[in-house]
This record gives sequence, structure tokens and C-alpha cells, in this order.
Amino acid sequence: MAKTTDVRRKLVAFDEETWQALDLLGRDSMKTFQELADEAFRDLLRKHGRPTDLKTALKQSARASAAPRAAAFERKRGRGR
Repeated sequence: MAKTTDVRRKLVAFDEETWQALDLLGRDSMKTFQELADEAFRDLLRKHGRPTDLKTALKQSARASAAPRAAAFERKRGRGR
């Protein structure tokens, strides 16, 4: 089954110097503007500890929900002794 992607479009404005630098980077690295933007936003999300895909989001969610249960289990186990 083919993977479908929901595409969101946003208008982004750059000053001329920034646009020229991005255009040159794209040409030098043989990447499209979209590829540069995807890389930049993935890096930004990682920097802030946010998941970049569904698999990572599910893993983080599972870890976050398991941590309080594990702590409660340890507290109960410690009291019983």
C-alpha cells in the first residue's frame, strides 16, 4: 500500500541575503529548497526534544506513561519490606 502524506503549505518570507545564502547552499549541496527546509525543521524539532515522526512520538509517549507507573511500583515495593 502506498504511503500517503498530508502536505501543509505555508508562505515563508526571507530577506534577500538569507534567500541568496539558502539558494547557494541548495545549489552547492544539490538539494531542493524543500529538502533544505525539511532538514532544518527536523533539526529544530530535535533541538527542542520533539519527535520528528510517528514512531518516535509513540516511543516517547510510551516511555512517559511507563515512568510514573514504574515509580509507583518501586514506592509500593519499598514500603512492603
